[in-house]
Amino acid sequence: MICSILLFQISPVMKKFVTVITILVLFIGTSFAQVLSPLVTRSKNLDPVKLAQIDTLLNDYVKNNWLVGASTIIVKDNQVVYYKGHGFADRASKKPMDPNSIFRIMSQTKAITSLAVLQLFENGKLNLDQAVGDFIPTFYKQSVLKDFNAADTSYTTVPAKRNITIRDLLTHSSGIDYAGIGSEKMKAIYAKAGIPSGLGKINGTLLEHMKALGTLPLIHQPGEKFTYGLNSDLLGCIVEVVSGMTLEAYFNKYIFEPMDMKDTYFNVPASKANRLPTVYTEDSNKKIIEWGPTFRNIDPNYPLLGTTFFSGGAGLSSTAFDYAIFLQMILNGGKYNGKQIISPRTAELMLSPQLDFKFEGLNDFGLGFALTSEKAANLNARNKGSFSWGGYYGTTYWADPKEKLICLIMTQHTPNSHTGFSAKIENIIYGSLIKIVTTQPTD
Repeated sequence: MICSILLFQISPVMKKFVTVITILVLFIGTSFAQVLSPLVTRSKNLDPVKLAQIDTLLNDYVKNNWLVGASTIIVKDNQVVYYKGHGFADRASKKPMDPNSIFRIMSQTKAITSLAVLQLFENGKLNLDQAVGDFIPTFYKQSVLKDFNAADTSYTTVPAKRNITIRDLLTHSSGIDYAGIGSEKMKAIYAKAGIPSGLGKINGTLLEHMKALGTLPLIHQPGEKFTYGLNSDLLGCIVEVVSGMTLEAYFNKYIFEPMDMKDTYFNVPASKANRLPTVYTEDSNKKIIEWGPTFRNIDPNYPLLGTTFFSGGAGLSSTAFDYAIFLQMILNGGKYNGKQIISPRTAELMLSPQLDFKFEGLNDFGLGFALTSEKAANLNARNKGSFSWGGYYGTTYWADPKEKLICLIMTQHTPNSHTGFSAKIENIIYGSLIKIVTTQPTD
């Protein structure tokens, strides 16, 4: 009431000035509320005592030699509420794990590539149900594997019932398999044709290898089922063809720079090389050992070796904080740092079930993410509609739109016989949530 009287008494010019300042303050406040800070803020919606159990859990895993190190970040209501490193970035030198370490995120690249494709989609450059062959003609009139002879890798085929589409690639339902880590049949066929997995240092160009991929058979008919494969590498190639830019240049201009993702790269600068943790695996006795430069034909130093093959499926390195920015943008309806990266409707499409069947028998799959189904939500802590994925070297994430919650758990260790810590961290987080009950004033 007093404020109203004072405002009434000041001059019309001053009123106008106050109004403009008020609007400006509200605008700036709203804009900054969309931007994450790496500084940890205590949340009234999380019990700090319960949340601290994450420290105990991860320290125990490190002490028991089940894990070398991890970086974990939790974002709640657009604020970083937990951001810590545990264990070591390098076990031999006892270098502590910095939470801001740069991790080889491998398949976490896929969702960013999906975002790039959807930017082109909403700019009228392509349609989701458009044939891939429209952009790379070798993908017209493909064949599907029928019989395979393991002795000499010869095979017979039948014609594909239709051309594969952009949507097929976004949902991994095209029938394209994975080189190096896919089915035995297709691994052999791809190896004979020199098709790379996208993991590690790859020679040649993306377009060169994707053209060759189009001449090879699919493992099943398009749209028939989910098969994890080189779909995102092919999507990355389409981004290059449509935009006329390398995938690296496109990501930088339209995704990383607008969102201020300063530590996400295909080629990690030499000045930041010391932020890459050592990669680990296990021996035959399930003891942790360093990943050697020739193990599984992946040199772990690939982020520093310089590449022009920009794998849309596995090529990026990033931090937990940078990737949290990407996920927060999706939760914000495609907006971050005052910029609309994709439209709210396109962000909604990314999180909408696309397949006529369940992903891995239980969950749904959107345009780049696994989605928690109603049944899965009834069995576990995550809410229906949460979206998630991970990376080959042991990074994982999920975001829960209902709780406005993000979590990333970053390691560099695969395979790992003791991966249960991720599910335990998830249970601790949801167990730490506090419902704030507000009461309405009564007359």
